[in-house]
Amino acid sequence: MEKIYVTPLSGRYASKEMNEIWSQDSRYSTWRELWVALAETEKELGLNITDEQIAEMKAHTHDIDYDVVAKREKECRHDVMAHVYEYGTKCPSAKGIIHLGATSCYVTDNAEIILMSKALEIIKEKLLLVINNLKEFALKNKDVTCLGYTHFQSAQLTTVGKRATLWIQDLLEDLEELEFVQEHLKMRGCKGTTGTQESFMKLFKDEEKVKKLDKLVAEKMGFDKVFAVSGQTYTRKLDSRVLNVLSSIAQSSAKFANDMRLLQHEKELEEPFEKGQIGSSAMAYKRNPMRSERINSLARHVIALSQDPAITASTQWLERTLDDSANRRICIPESFLAVDAILILYANIASGIVVYENVIRTNLMQELPFMGTEEILMNAVLKGGDRQELHEKIRVLSMEAAREVKEFGRPNDLVDRIANDKSFGLTKEEILKVLKPEGLCGRAVHQVEEFIENDVNPVLEKNKNLFKDINVEVNV
Repeated sequence: MEKIYVTPLSGRYASKEMNEIWSQDSRYSTWRELWVALAETEKELGLNITDEQIAEMKAHTHDIDYDVVAKREKECRHDVMAHVYEYGTKCPSAKGIIHLGATSCYVTDNAEIILMSKALEIIKEKLLLVINNLKEFALKNKDVTCLGYTHFQSAQLTTVGKRATLWIQDLLEDLEELEFVQEHLKMRGCKGTTGTQESFMKLFKDEEKVKKLDKLVAEKMGFDKVFAVSGQTYTRKLDSRVLNVLSSIAQSSAKFANDMRLLQHEKELEEPFEKGQIGSSAMAYKRNPMRSERINSLARHVIALSQDPAITASTQWLERTLDDSANRRICIPESFLAVDAILILYANIASGIVVYENVIRTNLMQELPFMGTEEILMNAVLKGGDRQELHEKIRVLSMEAAREVKEFGRPNDLVDRIANDKSFGLTKEEILKVLKPEGLCGRAVHQVEEFIENDVNPVLEKNKNLFKDINVEVNV
C-alpha cells in the first residue's frame, strides 16, 4: 500500500479519464503546449525565433523530469520557473525564448481554463447519459400508479414515471447552465504581469501585433474568445461560475438520491444490488442504498467546495493576490472529480432501478380512500349534497378512519363510514367505482409522454454522439 495520502476521489471514486485531466502530466504538458503556442505566435508576428527552436520545444512537451523540477523548485521556490528551467534543459537551443514576455499566470491560468473546458465536456457526456437512462425508466413506468408524497405524507396519486420526469427536469436545467458556461468560456490570453500587456509592447513595439498575439494564441489552444481585460489573473468569477454549475448538478443528484433512499425504505423502489454484494457486516438480510448514500455524501462535498471560489472572487486584492493559489489547487479538481463520481453512480442506479409494483399497489390501496375524498365529495355534491357540510363530514370521518389505522392497526374503513352516512347519498359500490387508482392521477401519463417528446428527446438527439458508448463502472 502507498505510504502517503491519496484522495479517495482519485483512488476510489472518479473515472480514469477525469483523473487524467487533472494529473500532473496533463497540467504541466498543457503548460508546455502554451509555451509552444506563444513561441509560434511570437515568431509569426516577427520575433527572432526559429523553426528549429519550436520543433525542439514540441518534441519535449510530454517528457517531464519531475525530479529535476522538484530540486529546482526547492531552490527557487517558484513552480513555474522550476518548469521553465527543466524544459530548458531538454530544449537547449530554445532555452532563451521559453516563456518570453509572459508572466506565470500565462501558463497557470490559461492551463486551468483549458483543463476545466475538457473536464466540463466529460461532465456533459455523463449528464446526458443519466438523462437518457432516466428517460427510459420514465417511459417504462409512465403508467405505474403510485402514491404521491408531500411532506413525506401520502398525497394525491402520481405515477412512477411522472416522478422520474422531475429528476430529469432538474438535470436539464443543469445541462442548460453547463452549456451556457461552455459557450462563454474565455481564455486569459497574453496579458502580461498586471494585465496591461506592457512586456509584449516592449517586445513588439506594435499595438496591433500585441492584440493579435492575444487572439492567435487562444485560437491555437482551441478558444475563440479571450477576456477583454484582466489583472495578473483572469477574473476569479469564472471559477465561481464553473463550480456553481458543478454544485447545481450535485444538488440535483442529491435530491434524486434522497428520493431513492426514501422509496427504498418504503420498499417501492430499489437501487441495483449485485449478487455478491453485502449490505451490512452484522445484519445479513440488509440491502442498504449505498450508491444513493454515496451520491449524497459526495454532493455535500461539492456543494461545500463551491463556496471556496465565491470567497476567493470576493477577496482578491487589486490586480491579484496569491491567497487563492493553494485553495484553487484543491477545490477545482476535487469538484470535478466528485461530480464525475456522482454521475457514474447516478447513471448506474438509473439504468437498473428495481420497481416493486405489488408493494406500490399495497401501499396505494391502504391510502386510497383518503386519496379519493375529493372525487367522492364532488360526486356527492352532484347528487344534491351541500359541499361545505359534506367537506366537514368527510374531514371528521377521515380522522376517525385514520385513528383506526394508526392506533389499532385496523384496515382503512373510510369507504364504509361514508357509505353509511346517508347525507352523502352514495352506495359503497358507487364509491368504489370512483376509487380507481388509474383515474386519480390526472394527466400524469400524458405529461410523461409530452415531456419526453418535447423537452428530453430534442436534447438527446442534438447530443446523440456524446453519450452512446460511455462506460460507467461503479468503483468499490
